Amino acid sequence: MKLLKFGGTSLADAEKFLYASDIIEKNKNHEQVAIVLSAPAKITNYLVNIVENDININQVLEQTELAENIFINIIKNIKKIQSCFLYEETKEIIKKEFNQLRKIIYNFTSLKKYPEHIQSIIMSRGEILSIEIMKNILISRSHLVDIIDPVKNIIAKGSFLNSTVDIQKSKKCISKINIKNNHIILMAGFIAGNEKGELVILGRNGSDYSAAILACCLNANLCEIWTDVDGVFTSDPKKIFNTCLLKSISYEEAIELSYFGAKVLHPRTIKPLKDFNIPCIIKNTFNIKSKGTLICKKNNYDVNILKGITNLDDIVMFAIPSNLTQQNDNLISIILNLFKKENINIILITQSSKNNFNFCISEKDTRKALLLLNKLYQLESKDKSFSDINIIKNLSILSIVGSNIFQKYNITSKIFSSLGKSKINILGIAQRSSTHSMSVVIKRKNVLQSIQTIHDELFHNKQIINAFLIGIGGVGKSLIAQILKQKNFLKNKNIEIKIRAIANSKKILFLNDSIELKNWKKYFKASKEKFNLEILNKLLKNNYFVNSIVIDCTSDEMLSKEYTNFLSKGFHVVTSNKKANTSSLKYYNEIRATTLQENKKFLYETNVGAGLPVIQTLQNLFYTGDNLICFKGVLSGSLSFIFGKLEENVLLSDATKKAKDLGFTEPNPYDDLSGIDVARKLLILAREVGYEIELEDIEIEPILPEYFKKYKNTEEFLYKLKEIDSTFSEKVKKARNLGKVLRFVGTIEQGGKCSVKIEAINSNHPLYKVKNGENALTFYTNYYQPIPLVLRGYGAGNNVTASGVFSDLLRTIL
Repeated sequence: MKLLKFGGTSLADAEKFLYASDIIEKNKNHEQVAIVLSAPAKITNYLVNIVENDININQVLEQTELAENIFINIIKNIKKIQSCFLYEETKEIIKKEFNQLRKIIYNFTSLKKYPEHIQSIIMSRGEILSIEIMKNILISRSHLVDIIDPVKNIIAKGSFLNSTVDIQKSKKCISKINIKNNHIILMAGFIAGNEKGELVILGRNGSDYSAAILACCLNANLCEIWTDVDGVFTSDPKKIFNTCLLKSISYEEAIELSYFGAKVLHPRTIKPLKDFNIPCIIKNTFNIKSKGTLICKKNNYDVNILKGITNLDDIVMFAIPSNLTQQNDNLISIILNLFKKENINIILITQSSKNNFNFCISEKDTRKALLLLNKLYQLESKDKSFSDINIIKNLSILSIVGSNIFQKYNITSKIFSSLGKSKINILGIAQRSSTHSMSVVIKRKNVLQSIQTIHDELFHNKQIINAFLIGIGGVGKSLIAQILKQKNFLKNKNIEIKIRAIANSKKILFLNDSIELKNWKKYFKASKEKFNLEILNKLLKNNYFVNSIVIDCTSDEMLSKEYTNFLSKGFHVVTSNKKANTSSLKYYNEIRATTLQENKKFLYETNVGAGLPVIQTLQNLFYTGDNLICFKGVLSGSLSFIFGKLEENVLLSDATKKAKDLGFTEPNPYDDLSGIDVARKLLILAREVGYEIELEDIEIEPILPEYFKKYKNTEEFLYKLKEIDSTFSEKVKKARNLGKVLRFVGTIEQGGKCSVKIEAINSNHPLYKVKNGENALTFYTNYYQPIPLVLRGYGAGNNVTASGVFSDLLRTIL
């Protein structure tokens, strides 16, 4: 025999009721089935609203009508789909139940609150009617059905609203029922009866508990819990990325996961299944192809030792100082016994030494616990004081669950290392109290970040880069294309790049696992999320991903001023934006100090030479003790192209326009021809080798006359450029007659003097053949002389710049 239990989401409407009945039929073809049903989704909420609020007849009747309408709509739609459905008979039962419910409500209008036995009757109506609907669906399909009355046959003790089943007594009752082998068995979940035959309910997760009990009473060989998820995951997939569906877990692991907050099954549901060794499968009604998760005695189906990470929120920790425990050796056991007697659940105990005792309870029990401790210490403490007790609020318990995790897995060091990297403090540790779990106490605000960090460390062998991309012009778009192209190559290297957000100056797109990066343009166009620095800071503040990186592919000065802020929030910064490194020397040094303090990386290879490995090469030289004697370089791809064209007798204005059309220049080519871009790059190089200078310290010999500054319009600027075509042609001719070419060169001399100017270069110079958008940098150092170290290649263009950014991105983990 197999038992199937369907939850409220699996019975939310007519289609879902019929789909559940299809599943029942398919299973009946193989073996006898017993069915336990919850109330349809939303029904129990309406019924709870009736009993939990002060009795207001109008509000109560409104909630009653809403619940009744759900049932009526369900059976109406079932009739439309399944014409043979016993609609009128079912409608009559629903009307009768709700008329009875209204009669009960009217009988208690004089009271402020319903008695508990009446509350249980009201709250159980949903499950009873679910059974009536399913019964009539199955009967109309010519199936034979037996209904087990849980009030008469599931014997429980406790309060009307939260009872516990006596399995042995229930088993005896059910054994007396004459159930035919070819009948489908139906029973309402959530409901039982006490020794007096009164209806009681089974509290939280009561229908799951009912299913486990009935499975034990019928000696079922399997219990299937049909719900709206594929099974048990390594963490909550709605909150944590990259979770994995577990093929199986043991009873003990399931109990630990549930106890520490996972929405699996309640521990009291698992216990009877464990006691009677009945396997349980959690399956998805809406994804029948999924095999679900098997909960069984021994986990032989999953090689992973670790099973999951979960959390309990709204936790308070009481730290009892040693001076109080030293006064009474039995104080700890007294507290434990007192709390147990008063039904305060101590969730976790941490004890760093014999006399230092900490315990965690739910926040809702704080006031009650304080009153008990106050009373206790007035009796036990010599100084009649408990003011030394430290109460820490707003905490969470994060738990890692697995099979014999301390014997088989070096878990502790990985957890501490992961949290340490994220600068998350551990306030308490409980380990070895169970062989199946380890728990830490942390601030609640850090819980999602902590779970994601530990989950990535323990469940994924790969290194994950979580990127937040700002700027989707030519470079940003090329970067995304390169990441997509290299996806499989990186996968083989156990590297995965997750772009979590894409933004431009106006809006932002947040990406999750449901949005494929290859479709980012479509989703970005549809996004209505505005973007500004305030939104960005809020995003970064709430970020909980490990190895998070802000990628700046803009030229925005305001954004560059936020780099220290990004670094202090735990982000690496990768940028093609030169503004930060050419800002004041004070800010330049602040960024470096913050990277050291926060142990983060600030990478900007593309600031000079685009895709050329300039910065890294220079840093490596000076890390190994080399010193700069002199530097000369063509640092502008656009000016390299323009001056190369001048050699071919192309006019300056035409060469500049062609460079702009090819995307080599800034939107207004004046920014290139002013020489300021070269000066910024030269400043970065000078600072890299240790010269503490500002941008204004660099001597710039202008290419253009001073009056060109006023031409802000690009078309006007290009037109006016014709006025000096002849002047430049004459300079080119003069240099050619001397066997030289003109190049726009940045120079760093020993002592830190820097200049940017047009130079006539002879054929023996390394810069002589540099043109067509190339950069060339010559470093004369103690190690490289008389022949300099030369780096040469394309220093402009979206693809090479994106490639440099991509390289920096990978350097954060390699």
